[in-house]
Formats: sequence, C-alpha cells, structure tokens
Amino acid sequence: MTIERLPPARKLRTLLDRFGSKVLYTIHMKRTNLVLDVDLLNEATRVLGLKTYSATVNRALAETVRVRKIQSLPTFFGSQLWEGNLAVMRDDLRAPRPRRTPSRRRGAR
Repeated sequence: MTIERLPPARKLRTLLDRFGSKVLYTIHMKRTNLVLDVDLLNEATRVLGLKTYSATVNRALAETVRVRKIQSLPTFFGSQLWEGNLAVMRDDLRAPRPRRTPSRRRGAR
C-alpha cells in the first residue's frame, strides 16, 4: 500500500518512522492540464533560465501577480486613505544649521 492511501494518523507515523526527527513541510500544489503555446513556453523557459516547464509557469504567474499589484498602487494615491498633516508629523527633523562664512575654512588658523 502506498503512503498516499494510508489514513492520516498512520501516514504521519510512517513519515516519522522514515524521516525520524527531521522537520517536514507541507507544500500545497495543484495539478492541472494546460494547453500552452510550445514556442512561447520554450522561449520563456530559456529566457528565465529555468529547467522545468512547471517552474516557468510558476515564475510567470508570480511575476504577473507582482506586476498587477504594482500597477494597482496608483489607485490608492489620492484615495484619502490617510488624513493628516505630514509637516506636523515630522517633528523629528532638526533645525537647519547656520551656514559657514566663506572666510572660515577648515585648517586655517
């Protein structure tokens, strides 16, 4: 019987027997079938420098999500999510130092 068909408690015991005290992490993945343009997939794999098609698709999805998040940022500018006076909040700024006069040079005595 394969480990996938075991009940959860027995599966855990079997994994602990096999791997001992090593930490196991669960990775949630979804298997699916996609119809992709072969030339585009090969080019993306080459350009991204990845070895597998799965890694290429995952990287492309992650990059698409990242770009869309960046593109959505301007919608928050001017949406009045924050109200206040930034100049008043910046009380940690020091007062400007007085400028040196040209006659006072470093090292001159």
